[in-house]
Amino acid sequence: MTQSVPEWNLPWHGACRCGAVTLRIGAPPILTMACHCRGCQKMTGGAFSLSVAIPEAGFAAEGATPVRGGARTEGQNHMHCPECLSWIFTTFDAPYGFVNVRATMLDEAAQLAPFVETQTDEKLPFVHLDTPLSFPRFPDMDEIGEASRRYADEAPRPGPRET
Repeated sequence: MTQSVPEWNLPWHGACRCGAVTLRIGAPPILTMACHCRGCQKMTGGAFSLSVAIPEAGFAAEGATPVRGGARTEGQNHMHCPECLSWIFTTFDAPYGFVNVRATMLDEAAQLAPFVETQTDEKLPFVHLDTPLSFPRFPDMDEIGEASRRYADEAPRPGPRET
């Protein structure tokens, strides 16, 4: 699962708020996103959710077994820590091949600025993000594919790790 990718300083690590569920990221991100939908606003208690799409093969959740919770959206599984109930990641019933990890759960969160905004039709009026791409609704898979290609070419890479 873990590969050495120097430009991304992998592997990355993270955890839920209480530390019962730990995360290990061993593959470069596909895309970073901010979602402004009302569901994400309510689930985060904030203006938007911040996520990073990680290839399924490069993602591991260890420790306590996450539980499904939050919005019961068909085809989406919002996974939470069973202890502190932090929303940690989202999986999909469709074979998309990626997991949406809540970027703020990762130690590297400060280096994972959103590249794409979704659901901007529901964005709170005081929120202003500087993203290269913006969608008024959820983009379709073709648009996600194009955004991912641009992200691979244009996204800034994390700086060197402190030792």
